Amino acid sequence: MARKRRDSNRQRPNILVTGTPGTGKTTMCTALAEATQLRHVNIGDLVREKNLHDGWDDELECHVINEDLVCDELEDLMDEGGNIVDYHGCDFFPERWFDRVLVLQTDNSILYDRLSKRGYTGLKLSNNIECEIFQVLLEEAKESYREDIVFALKSDSIEDVDCNVTQLTEWVRQWHPLA
Repeated sequence: MARKRRDSNRQRPNILVTGTPGTGKTTMCTALAEATQLRHVNIGDLVREKNLHDGWDDELECHVINEDLVCDELEDLMDEGGNIVDYHGCDFFPERWFDRVLVLQTDNSILYDRLSKRGYTGLKLSNNIECEIFQVLLEEAKESYREDIVFALKSDSIEDVDCNVTQLTEWVRQWHPLA
């Protein structure tokens, strides 16, 4: 028997795409948004544009996001549905927001090369590689959301991205809110 959705007002699904930096989240979200006409919400961009942070972390070379401000900013948008949220963390988003949680995973040697090309070095590089090795984000997703909506997807190549987008586009086409 199908589970009743908690928020039956949405006519389009919300999808969370998470994973270690460099796993292809933004690439896949952009392609998926184009294929499905869902709205791509890149949390990193949103944080920068709307100053939803508590300053800069010099050691990790990134903003320290204010999770409460981010959730407040997204609340109405998520209630509407039709969103693909793109972020490397997931445990602070309300469970009720998402119909599918995707954790992109990349082979460590490929990920190392991608992050190095981005200029990641030292602690920032090693932390992200360790995060992928120990599947930290997959475990975080499984602990934060119903296990039946959490999926790990291979993201080593553009062919993987294309395959994932094709499968997800079909899922979006078939998605219907339950009464």
